[in-house]
Amino acid sequence: MKQLFPHAATTDGVTVRVAVSYLPEQSEPQRGRWFWAYHIRIENDSDRTIQLLTRHWIITDGRGARHSVEGEGVVGEQPVIAPGGSFDYVSGCPLQTPSGAMQGSYRLIDEAGQAFDASIPRFALLAPAVET
Repeated sequence: MKQLFPHAATTDGVTVRVAVSYLPEQSEPQRGRWFWAYHIRIENDSDRTIQLLTRHWIITDGRGARHSVEGEGVVGEQPVIAPGGSFDYVSGCPLQTPSGAMQGSYRLIDEAGQAFDASIPRFALLAPAVET
């Protein structure tokens, strides 16, 4: 699993795994635009059913500028994840620099109504070097 998802963080029995890919076909370096796709897997290793309510991302570009993104659910869903289950989705991130990083958290609620935050591990956004 570590080879497929090299970045992982576990909070209260919920593991968030991340794999990231640079997308040259959607990037335009000559116009100051680089684009990455990231694949997230949320695994519920607890003994309770959970639901993802919101997301909070902190995106840092190569110049150190930080941008915060918050919203309901992920990719238009607020998935319910049973014990032993998982939820996968893919999304993307454009930057105006060839490098940066992302990290954040998901607000989850369990079947007893207890809300908690699960950490999204920090991961680098790195475009490959291009020779001129």
